[in-house]
Amino acid sequence: MSNPTNNKRAEERDRLVAEMRKEEQQRQAGYREKALKLFPHVCGRCTREFEGKNLRELTVHHVDHNHDNNPPDGSNWELLCMYCHDHEHTRLVQEQRSTDGPSAGEDRPSLAHSPFAALADKFKQSK
Repeated sequence: MSNPTNNKRAEERDRLVAEMRKEEQQRQAGYREKALKLFPHVCGRCTREFEGKNLRELTVHHVDHNHDNNPPDGSNWELLCMYCHDHEHTRLVQEQRSTDGPSAGEDRPSLAHSPFAALADKFKQSK
């Protein structure tokens, strides 16, 4: 048996979520359309080109991470594919963890760490 109070809460929550998503899409559509007109359809990191259906994979990244800072000249935007955009935000989280966490003073490998970077030198030394 369902509780009418819980049903009302769920409906209200669903309505609020839908409203918030709609507002976010409208806000993004405004600066995304401008950014797509201003910049070439190329990811600013991996330089992959986008056109047609895959243009939806190209996202607008706010350089200062402030989504309300949308100057008309696009100086706070860069176009990134969704993979590079995700990596950019993951990198930011990792940097914050390394400066805020209990092991902040430790020297740890970054996300760009390559465990095989010195492998060629090891082979040269063993000859």
